[in-house]
Amino acid sequence: MGDNGAGKTNLLEAIGYLATLASFRGVGNDALVRSGAAQAVVRGEGERQGRALLIEAEIRATGRGRVTVNRQPLRRAADLAGTLRVSVFSPDDLDLVKGGPTGRRRYLDDALASLHPRNAAARRDFERVLRQRNALLQQSGGRLTDDIASTLEVWDARLVETGEALGKARAELVAQLDPAVAKSYAQVSETGVATVSYEAPWRTQGLSQALHVARRDELRRGVSLVGPHRDDLVLTVNRMPARTHASQGEQRSLALALRLAAHDVVTEQVGEPPLLLLDDVFSELDPARSAALVASLPAGQAVLTTAGHLPAGVAPERTIQLTNGRIT
Repeated sequence: MGDNGAGKTNLLEAIGYLATLASFRGVGNDALVRSGAAQAVVRGEGERQGRALLIEAEIRATGRGRVTVNRQPLRRAADLAGTLRVSVFSPDDLDLVKGGPTGRRRYLDDALASLHPRNAAARRDFERVLRQRNALLQQSGGRLTDDIASTLEVWDARLVETGEALGKARAELVAQLDPAVAKSYAQVSETGVATVSYEAPWRTQGLSQALHVARRDELRRGVSLVGPHRDDLVLTVNRMPARTHASQGEQRSLALALRLAAHDVVTEQVGEPPLLLLDDVFSELDPARSAALVASLPAGQAVLTTAGHLPAGVAPERTIQLTNGRIT
């Protein structure tokens, strides 16, 4: 608990960083280090499957920091995957419904990374290939010379390999999320039915053929136009597009349902619940939706922040007061 600006989100962000080595607000490391300081240190102690867990991270404003797990250096960020899992709820989640497809793709990929480290590696591999291919398309200047054509074929093959793998993983996840979202939405909303589906037009014909069809336009524009980086998660409420036809309350309920559904899917497949981080979400909800969310919170440890009173039905094991960035 604490006033606005007291540092509540910082505390949750620190916990989230130990799980993902990234800010759940989507900002860079330079924004995580106190102004005027060269570095920050985050240390978390916990327990997983009955064993003690210690994660320590040095965050540098510029350059690469250091991370250790139980005093052992972390050689690659990918090696942290699965050590600590978190599910984050925040007021910004409304952008999952109202915003563009980038946030929804990130939502899917974050859930995939929580399910298995190989999914995080698949996303990194695809993004690396995509950057290289885009650089080649820009370098071409719209001309398909023999050198450009031969090099483009190499990157096309890699894009097909990594893109097909990522698209398949997303589609399988969405098939699991659809009934989970419908169930969670029914719990937090008074009326309506919600659905989710994966929109990836290239999967109908295959990525290789889709790239062949788009090649001329891609050369002209200097960017990759088809693939998982252009896909979307389609959200509906009562069979209508949620972004344009759902009310503000319905959109908030759907955003909550998306987070609850991903949490449930990960819990079911992994066998243990991620740590719940709820960043001031109750301040954005009316009393009915607040009560519905409290009743729907899954089992497991949860850390929530609030600038006001605790929602009805919440009985914390411990209350921490923050004042001017310090626990008091």
